[in-house]
Amino acid sequence: MLFGRLMTAMITPFTKDHAIDWVKQAEVIDHLITTGNDTIVVAGTTAESPNLSHDEKLQLFQFTLEKVAGRVKVIAGTGSNNTTQTIQLTKEAEALGVDGVMLVAPFYNKPSQEGLFQHFKTVAEATKLPIMLYNVPGRTGVNMTAETMARLAELENVVAIKEASGNLSQIANLISMVPDDIAVYSGDDALTLPILSVGGAGVVSVASHVLGREIKETIEAYFAGNVAHAARLFRKYLPVFEGIFFTSSPVPIKYALSKKGLCEPTVRLPLVELDEQQVVQAQSWLQLIP
Repeated sequence: MLFGRLMTAMITPFTKDHAIDWVKQAEVIDHLITTGNDTIVVAGTTAESPNLSHDEKLQLFQFTLEKVAGRVKVIAGTGSNNTTQTIQLTKEAEALGVDGVMLVAPFYNKPSQEGLFQHFKTVAEATKLPIMLYNVPGRTGVNMTAETMARLAELENVVAIKEASGNLSQIANLISMVPDDIAVYSGDDALTLPILSVGGAGVVSVASHVLGREIKETIEAYFAGNVAHAARLFRKYLPVFEGIFFTSSPVPIKYALSKKGLCEPTVRLPLVELDEQQVVQAQSWLQLIP
Protein backbone atom coordinates (compact mmCIF):
# COMPACT_ATOMS: atom_id res chain seq x y z
CA MET A 1 0.00 0.00 0.00
CA LEU A 2 1.62 3.18 -1.26
CA PHE A 3 0.64 5.64 1.49
CA GLY A 4 0.33 3.33 4.51
CA ARG A 5 -2.49 3.08 7.04
CA LEU A 6 -2.31 6.42 8.89
CA MET A 7 -2.20 9.79 7.21
CA THR A 8 -2.75 13.19 8.77
CA ALA A 9 -4.37 16.11 6.99
CA MET A 10 -1.93 18.59 8.53
CA ILE A 11 -2.87 21.98 9.93
CA THR A 12 -1.14 25.18 8.86
CA PRO A 13 0.03 26.99 12.00
CA PHE A 14 -0.35 30.76 11.88
CA THR A 15 1.22 33.48 13.96
CA LYS A 16 -1.08 35.84 15.85
CA ASP A 17 -0.93 38.19 12.86
CA HIS A 18 -2.07 35.35 10.54
CA ALA A 19 1.21 34.65 8.73
CA ILE A 20 2.37 31.05 8.33
CA ASP A 21 4.40 30.11 11.40
CA TRP A 22 7.26 28.15 9.87
CA VAL A 23 8.87 27.32 13.22
CA LYS A 24 5.67 25.72 14.48
CA GLN A 25 5.08 24.05 11.10
CA ALA A 26 8.41 22.28 11.49
CA GLU A 27 7.46 21.19 15.02
CA VAL A 28 4.11 19.84 13.82
CA ILE A 29 5.79 17.86 11.05
CA ASP A 30 8.25 16.26 13.48
CA HIS A 31 5.41 15.56 15.92
CA LEU A 32 3.35 13.80 13.25
CA ILE A 33 6.28 11.65 12.19
CA THR A 34 7.21 10.61 15.72
CA THR A 35 3.60 9.72 16.59
CA GLY A 36 3.15 7.13 13.87
CA ASN A 37 2.11 8.74 10.61
CA ASP A 38 2.97 7.06 7.34
CA THR A 39 2.06 10.05 5.17
CA ILE A 40 1.42 13.77 5.65
CA VAL A 41 -1.19 15.55 3.54
CA VAL A 42 -0.29 19.21 2.98
CA ALA A 43 -2.76 21.98 2.09
CA GLY A 44 -5.92 19.96 2.53
CA THR A 45 -9.10 21.18 4.20
CA THR A 46 -7.54 21.01 7.68
CA ALA A 47 -4.76 23.28 6.44
CA GLU A 48 -7.37 25.96 5.65
CA SER A 49 -6.57 25.54 1.98
CA PRO A 50 -9.28 27.98 0.79
CA ASN A 51 -7.43 30.68 2.73
CA LEU A 52 -3.98 29.82 1.43
CA SER A 53 -2.61 31.57 -1.63
CA HIS A 54 -1.15 29.65 -4.57
CA ASP A 55 2.36 30.70 -3.55
CA GLU A 56 1.77 29.72 0.09
CA LYS A 57 0.72 26.23 -0.98
CA LEU A 58 3.90 25.82 -3.03
CA GLN A 59 5.96 27.07 -0.09
CA LEU A 60 4.24 24.55 2.18
CA PHE A 61 4.89 21.70 -0.24
CA GLN A 62 8.56 22.61 -0.52
CA PHE A 63 9.01 23.21 3.22
CA THR A 64 7.35 19.93 4.14
CA LEU A 65 9.42 17.93 1.66
CA GLU A 66 12.62 19.44 3.03
CA LYS A 67 11.63 18.89 6.66
CA VAL A 68 10.35 15.35 6.10
CA ALA A 69 13.54 14.42 4.23
CA GLY A 70 12.13 11.08 3.12
CA ARG A 71 11.01 9.92 6.56
CA VAL A 72 7.36 9.67 5.47
CA LYS A 73 5.50 10.31 2.25
CA VAL A 74 4.10 13.73 1.34
CA ILE A 75 0.81 14.25 -0.50
CA ALA A 76 0.01 17.72 -1.83
CA GLY A 77 -3.55 18.97 -1.78
CA THR A 78 -3.82 20.47 -5.25
CA GLY A 79 -7.52 20.12 -5.97
CA SER A 80 -9.92 22.99 -6.56
CA ASN A 81 -13.14 23.75 -8.43
CA ASN A 82 -11.17 25.07 -11.39
CA THR A 83 -9.77 22.29 -13.57
CA THR A 84 -7.14 24.45 -15.26
CA GLN A 85 -5.82 25.81 -11.96
CA THR A 86 -5.84 22.31 -10.47
CA ILE A 87 -3.66 21.08 -13.32
CA GLN A 88 -1.26 23.99 -12.88
CA LEU A 89 -0.79 23.45 -9.14
CA THR A 90 -0.53 19.68 -9.62
CA LYS A 91 2.25 20.09 -12.18
CA GLU A 92 4.09 22.50 -9.89
CA ALA A 93 3.77 20.08 -6.96
CA GLU A 94 5.04 17.27 -9.17
CA ALA A 95 8.08 19.34 -10.11
CA LEU A 96 8.85 19.84 -6.42
CA GLY A 97 8.94 16.08 -5.86
CA VAL A 98 5.84 15.26 -3.80
CA ASP A 99 4.83 11.60 -3.57
CA GLY A 100 1.25 12.14 -4.69
CA VAL A 101 -1.63 14.59 -4.87
CA MET A 102 -5.04 14.72 -3.24
CA LEU A 103 -7.80 16.05 -5.47
CA VAL A 104 -10.98 17.20 -3.80
CA ALA A 105 -14.25 17.07 -5.69
CA PRO A 106 -14.93 20.49 -7.24
CA PHE A 107 -16.85 22.63 -4.79
CA TYR A 108 -19.54 25.30 -5.23
CA ASN A 109 -20.16 24.81 -8.95
CA LYS A 110 -21.91 21.45 -8.29
CA PRO A 111 -20.93 19.49 -11.42
CA SER A 112 -22.84 16.43 -12.62
CA GLN A 113 -21.35 12.96 -12.18
CA GLU A 114 -20.07 13.13 -15.74
CA GLY A 115 -18.59 16.56 -14.99
CA LEU A 116 -16.82 15.11 -11.95
CA PHE A 117 -15.46 12.23 -14.02
CA GLN A 118 -14.18 14.50 -16.78
CA HIS A 119 -12.59 16.90 -14.27
CA PHE A 120 -10.58 14.17 -12.56
CA LYS A 121 -9.76 12.40 -15.80
CA THR A 122 -8.39 15.61 -17.29
CA VAL A 123 -6.21 16.28 -14.24
CA ALA A 124 -5.03 12.67 -14.07
CA GLU A 125 -3.92 12.78 -17.69
CA ALA A 126 -1.83 15.88 -16.96
CA THR A 127 0.36 14.26 -14.28
CA LYS A 128 2.31 11.08 -13.62
CA LEU A 129 1.79 11.39 -9.87
CA PRO A 130 -0.30 8.91 -7.88
CA ILE A 131 -3.70 10.44 -7.14
CA MET A 132 -5.95 10.21 -4.12
CA LEU A 133 -9.52 11.29 -4.85
CA TYR A 134 -11.34 13.12 -2.04
CA ASN A 135 -15.11 12.91 -1.65
CA VAL A 136 -16.45 15.28 1.01
CA PRO A 137 -19.98 16.36 0.05
CA GLY A 138 -20.56 18.21 3.33
CA ARG A 139 -17.96 20.74 2.16
CA THR A 140 -18.22 20.61 -1.61
CA GLY A 141 -21.99 20.47 -2.06
CA VAL A 142 -21.75 17.47 -4.39
CA ASN A 143 -21.41 13.75 -3.68
CA MET A 144 -19.38 11.52 -5.94
CA THR A 145 -21.31 8.30 -6.28
CA ALA A 146 -19.65 4.92 -5.82
CA GLU A 147 -20.16 4.34 -9.53
CA THR A 148 -18.31 7.53 -10.47
CA MET A 149 -15.43 6.78 -8.12
CA ALA A 150 -15.22 3.23 -9.48
CA ARG A 151 -14.98 4.63 -13.01
CA LEU A 152 -12.20 6.93 -11.91
CA ALA A 153 -10.40 4.05 -10.18
CA GLU A 154 -9.84 2.57 -13.64
CA LEU A 155 -7.48 5.46 -14.45
CA GLU A 156 -3.89 4.32 -14.22
CA ASN A 157 -2.65 6.79 -11.62
CA VAL A 158 -5.72 6.87 -9.33
CA VAL A 159 -4.48 4.73 -6.43
CA ALA A 160 -6.52 5.83 -3.42
CA ILE A 161 -9.80 7.42 -2.36
CA LYS A 162 -10.47 9.47 0.76
CA GLU A 163 -14.15 8.98 1.50
CA ALA A 164 -15.81 11.49 3.84
CA SER A 165 -19.42 11.21 2.75
CA GLY A 166 -20.40 9.69 6.09
CA ASN A 167 -22.45 7.13 4.16
CA LEU A 168 -21.20 3.70 5.21
CA SER A 169 -23.38 1.92 2.64
CA GLN A 170 -21.88 3.99 -0.16
CA ILE A 171 -18.38 3.33 1.14
CA ALA A 172 -18.95 -0.42 1.43
CA ASN A 173 -20.35 -0.50 -2.10
CA LEU A 174 -17.39 1.51 -3.36
CA ILE A 175 -14.90 -0.93 -1.82
CA SER A 176 -16.77 -3.79 -3.51
CA MET A 177 -16.61 -2.05 -6.87
CA VAL A 178 -12.95 -0.99 -7.05
CA PRO A 179 -9.93 -3.25 -7.67
CA ASP A 180 -8.15 -4.64 -4.61
CA ASP A 181 -5.16 -2.37 -5.22
CA ILE A 182 -7.25 0.79 -4.77
CA ALA A 183 -6.96 1.90 -1.14
CA VAL A 184 -10.14 3.43 0.28
CA TYR A 185 -9.47 5.56 3.36
CA SER A 186 -11.83 6.93 5.93
CA GLY A 187 -11.96 10.71 5.72
CA ASP A 188 -13.83 10.87 9.02
CA ASP A 189 -12.13 9.90 12.30
CA ALA A 190 -15.44 8.89 13.83
CA LEU A 191 -16.01 6.28 11.10
CA THR A 192 -12.52 4.81 10.88
CA LEU A 193 -13.20 1.46 12.55
CA PRO A 194 -16.54 0.90 10.77
CA ILE A 195 -14.84 1.63 7.44
CA LEU A 196 -11.99 -0.76 8.24
CA SER A 197 -14.61 -3.40 8.97
CA VAL A 198 -16.00 -3.20 5.42
CA GLY A 199 -12.58 -3.29 3.78
CA GLY A 200 -11.09 0.17 4.25
CA ALA A 201 -7.32 0.64 4.21
CA GLY A 202 -6.87 3.23 6.95
CA VAL A 203 -7.65 6.87 7.68
CA VAL A 204 -6.75 10.37 6.58
CA SER A 205 -7.09 11.78 10.06
CA VAL A 206 -7.42 15.08 11.86
CA ALA A 207 -7.46 13.62 15.37
CA SER A 208 -4.04 12.09 14.71
CA HIS A 209 -2.54 15.50 15.45
CA VAL A 210 -3.18 14.63 19.11
CA LEU A 211 -3.87 10.86 19.06
CA GLY A 212 -1.46 9.55 16.44
CA ARG A 213 -0.08 6.65 18.48
CA GLU A 214 -3.53 5.68 19.71
CA ILE A 215 -5.08 5.68 16.22
CA LYS A 216 -2.13 3.71 14.83
CA GLU A 217 -2.53 1.18 17.64
CA THR A 218 -6.24 0.87 16.86
CA ILE A 219 -5.57 0.23 13.18
CA GLU A 220 -2.76 -2.23 13.84
CA ALA A 221 -4.85 -4.11 16.41
CA TYR A 222 -7.68 -4.43 13.92
CA PHE A 223 -5.48 -5.83 11.17
CA ALA A 224 -3.74 -8.14 13.63
CA GLY A 225 -7.13 -9.70 14.40
CA ASN A 226 -7.50 -8.16 17.85
CA VAL A 227 -10.80 -6.52 16.98
CA ALA A 228 -11.97 -6.29 20.58
CA HIS A 229 -8.93 -4.20 21.55
CA ALA A 230 -9.34 -2.01 18.48
CA ALA A 231 -12.99 -1.47 19.38
CA ARG A 232 -12.13 -0.54 22.97
CA LEU A 233 -9.63 2.06 21.82
CA PHE A 234 -12.03 3.41 19.22
CA ARG A 235 -14.84 3.79 21.76
CA LYS A 236 -12.48 5.41 24.27
CA TYR A 237 -11.43 8.15 21.88
CA LEU A 238 -14.70 8.57 19.99
CA PRO A 239 -15.57 11.73 21.99
CA VAL A 240 -12.34 13.29 20.67
CA PHE A 241 -13.09 12.20 17.11
CA GLU A 242 -16.49 13.86 17.37
CA GLY A 243 -15.30 16.83 19.45
CA ILE A 244 -12.76 18.07 16.92
CA PHE A 245 -15.67 18.66 14.54
CA PHE A 246 -18.16 20.20 16.96
CA THR A 247 -17.59 23.48 15.16
CA SER A 248 -15.79 24.39 11.95
CA SER A 249 -12.61 22.38 11.46
CA PRO A 250 -9.73 23.02 12.04
CA VAL A 251 -10.75 25.42 14.82
CA PRO A 252 -11.07 22.76 17.57
CA ILE A 253 -7.94 20.80 16.63
CA LYS A 254 -5.89 24.00 16.54
CA TYR A 255 -7.17 24.84 20.01
CA ALA A 256 -6.21 21.37 21.23
CA LEU A 257 -2.75 21.69 19.70
CA SER A 258 -2.32 25.13 21.25
CA LYS A 259 -2.72 23.50 24.67
CA LYS A 260 0.30 21.34 23.76
CA GLY A 261 2.32 24.33 22.58
CA LEU A 262 2.39 23.14 18.97
CA CYS A 263 0.61 26.15 17.47
CA GLU A 264 -1.42 29.22 18.22
CA PRO A 265 -5.19 28.72 18.04
CA THR A 266 -5.15 31.32 15.24
CA VAL A 267 -7.27 30.73 12.14
CA ARG A 268 -7.89 32.96 9.16
CA LEU A 269 -11.25 34.57 8.48
CA PRO A 270 -13.94 33.60 7.76
CA LEU A 271 -13.07 31.05 10.47
CA VAL A 272 -12.91 32.32 14.04
CA GLU A 273 -11.41 30.87 17.21
CA LEU A 274 -13.47 29.09 19.85
CA ASP A 275 -15.50 31.44 22.03
CA GLU A 276 -15.63 31.12 25.83
CA GLN A 277 -18.68 28.85 25.80
CA GLN A 278 -17.11 26.57 23.21
CA VAL A 279 -13.90 26.36 25.23
CA VAL A 280 -15.96 25.10 28.17
CA GLN A 281 -17.73 22.59 25.91
CA ALA A 282 -14.39 21.30 24.64
CA GLN A 283 -13.10 20.33 28.07
CA SER A 284 -15.07 17.07 28.11
CA TRP A 285 -13.09 15.60 25.21
CA LEU A 286 -9.82 17.49 25.70
CA GLN A 287 -9.29 15.63 28.96
CA LEU A 288 -9.10 12.35 27.02
CA ILE A 289 -6.03 13.51 25.08
CA PRO A 290 -2.78 12.18 26.65
